[in-house]
Amino acid sequence: MYEQLGLENQNCFRFYTISRLIIRQYQPILLKHGLTYPQYLVLMVLWEKDRQPVNDIAKRLYLETNTVTPLLKRMEALKIVTRRKDKNDGRVVVVSLTEKGKYLQELLKDTPAQMACSVDVQKLIGNDMARLQNDLDTLIMAYDEALKTQK
Repeated sequence: MYEQLGLENQNCFRFYTISRLIIRQYQPILLKHGLTYPQYLVLMVLWEKDRQPVNDIAKRLYLETNTVTPLLKRMEALKIVTRRKDKNDGRVVVVSLTEKGKYLQELLKDTPAQMACSVDVQKLIGNDMARLQNDLDTLIMAYDEALKTQK
């Protein structure tokens, strides 16, 4: 066996695993409101700034528009968002929060604190959360740039 192919030597496996575990931790909270984790991410983008083109939402989430569009259609069916063609450019679809989508922000405002309490991250990594976030952001940007140059 090649040592470099050992699972314990793969940082990507660690990222994959922590991502899955965190999403599983979110599920009971989000399911109470009929949401999936990807829908929650879209909501967070729209809570920051309502009325955004699909392309902007996709870019913010590092997703392709063909991944975001079905997600938005399901959210529209749930009456969380609306999708309308832009008045100035009919090729652009603008997504807006409905009253229900806005109200979900109030209902979910304590979710980050609930997640932080579910695992005492401060105890595990100390006060290095800002550094961890910065390092992860750096990795995200590096991989995103690498993918762009491959196209």
